[in-house]
Amino acid sequence: MDESRIDRAQFLRRAVALGLVTTVGSAGRAFGAGGGAEPGVGGRRGLKLKGVAYDCGTGFLGDDSRVRWSRELMAGEVRAIRERLRANWVSVYGSSVERLMETATEVHRRGMAVSLQPRSFDEPQADALAKLREVAVAAERLRRRGGPEVILVVGCEFMLFTPGIVPGADFFERVAYLTAGEFDMAELQRKFRAFTAQMVKVARRHFHGRITYGAAHDLEDVDWSLFDIVGLDYYSYHEDPADHTKELAPFRRWGKPILVLEFGCCTFTGAPQLGGMGWDIVDFSGPEPVIPPQYVRDERAQADHLVNMLEVFADEGFLGASMYTFISPDAPHRPNDRPHDEDIAAFSLCKVIRRTSSDPASPYRWEPKKSFHAVARYYAKH
Repeated sequence: MDESRIDRAQFLRRAVALGLVTTVGSAGRAFGAGGGAEPGVGGRRGLKLKGVAYDCGTGFLGDDSRVRWSRELMAGEVRAIRERLRANWVSVYGSSVERLMETATEVHRRGMAVSLQPRSFDEPQADALAKLREVAVAAERLRRRGGPEVILVVGCEFMLFTPGIVPGADFFERVAYLTAGEFDMAELQRKFRAFTAQMVKVARRHFHGRITYGAAHDLEDVDWSLFDIVGLDYYSYHEDPADHTKELAPFRRWGKPILVLEFGCCTFTGAPQLGGMGWDIVDFSGPEPVIPPQYVRDERAQADHLVNMLEVFADEGFLGASMYTFISPDAPHRPNDRPHDEDIAAFSLCKVIRRTSSDPASPYRWEPKKSFHAVARYYAKH
């Protein structure tokens, strides 16, 4: 494995030992005990917002997750989300304000609710605040048109993505600092909450709809009193749904609607158990990524997991849930080249077949996986 690749699972295991994050069993002490059901917070009523996450291009280490991009390409995919997937909400994220607003406008025009999240790695705090202001102003214009709800997501995982909270010049240095274990967690939390409060202040000044934040549920202790909605990236796996209830209960004490901004798994047998670390099966040690032979492509496993989790969130009475993610052009499907079929390690509902598989800028077509059809049936039924 390339040393530049960060093993999030290893980091979290180390962080638990250091007290940086809590285990499931101690989550109640970290966030507070669960309270009674509130409107949009508890009680089986089904999901109001039935969504999917959509990446319009996220920059990381100079790369763009969507090298090939056009308004027409995006519009066709958004149309499929509405007409074929039967979603009524799209969770749009990415680094470009122009692409965010293009996509959000198209989603809104199609009659779906939209949440907008500017997402960048290693963006200086001043730049992140300026970008959020630009997005908030544009999102408010879109909101004032009326129609489906527009929600502003001020960002996600600031402790790892944003400089100035945890020491380190980039994402990797910040993770290395945390895993070294020599830090003052109270001071890090103070900086995290101070920056979060600044982002909320900018959002509130320029946007008058509901706001939330994309929190790693197992990593960040967010002051949800600042937000209208508790927003979670939730990749846990439990055989017993009651264990999900136990793990999610602490977030109820805020008495606010809960929105799952991300959940899901990759496309191989055993992927649900690996949750958000499914991508880590890829061997990057050679000149091109390789899927080790023990991982078997399994679209049914992914489909069943997504529907099971939608049932969990509906039973919890959450406001909504959007699985991660609609499409991953940076992880192409190579049906006749199994060792290099990167889609096996992709979370997407669609498999992407590039005209030139080695070229990220190549034209592509997409085909729905079994998970796409399973989610579409669930959304149509509910």
